[in-house]
Amino acid sequence: MKRFLQQLLGAAALVFLAQAAVAAPTYVGVKVCTKCHSYHGDSWTETSHAKAFDSLKANTKAEEKKKAKLDPAKDYTKDKDCVGCHSTGFGKPGGYALGKDPGGPEQLGSVGCEACHGPGSDYRDEHGTAEKKLLKTSQSTPRKLIVGKGQNFDYEKACAACHLNFQGSSLKGAKVPFTPFTPAVDAKYSFEYDKAVRTKALHEHYKLKGAFTGEPVPKVRADFQKTAKDLPE
Repeated sequence: MKRFLQQLLGAAALVFLAQAAVAAPTYVGVKVCTKCHSYHGDSWTETSHAKAFDSLKANTKAEEKKKAKLDPAKDYTKDKDCVGCHSTGFGKPGGYALGKDPGGPEQLGSVGCEACHGPGSDYRDEHGTAEKKLLKTSQSTPRKLIVGKGQNFDYEKACAACHLNFQGSSLKGAKVPFTPFTPAVDAKYSFEYDKAVRTKALHEHYKLKGAFTGEPVPKVRADFQKTAKDLPE
């Protein structure tokens, strides 16, 4: 009887793990996000994040690579130690995979929307539903709903995972593979989140309609909204 119960519990655990794996949100890519957020996407294409994958190609950013003791003539686009911070969702469900077309249908060969906002498969439809609800009833949707479906609002943590992932970093979670582009190599690689998010490294910001309400609200949101543009009708 005891053995039977152990087997039963083991089977139940496997079913639970399988369901958890199926339920994990997946990456959908820039081209899905920009079906609704086209203006954000247009401005994003001009940023260094949009072109991050290209810098892994041979004979690009040659001086920077020499300073970091990398070979400028080498193609790093298939180097797993480099690709993670130059693509979106590398090694995660639906994310970029080595050898995949970086500019393919999902356009995951870039530091795209979901690198900051989290894998969008589960929360993207909630945005449309919330906007319709706001128009129809003037009621906002609790933001915790989309947090529960994978949307990230801890942008500082998302940025630090790459920009502060070097040996000797103040980042507690720094781990191999470390970035070779450190402040010791060049002061321009020093990273201060509050300053960095106010540069042209990010997409243009537009005024929010209030479809969501409640915590979490990023600290920088109020500042962004002061200068945000109106979305064209």
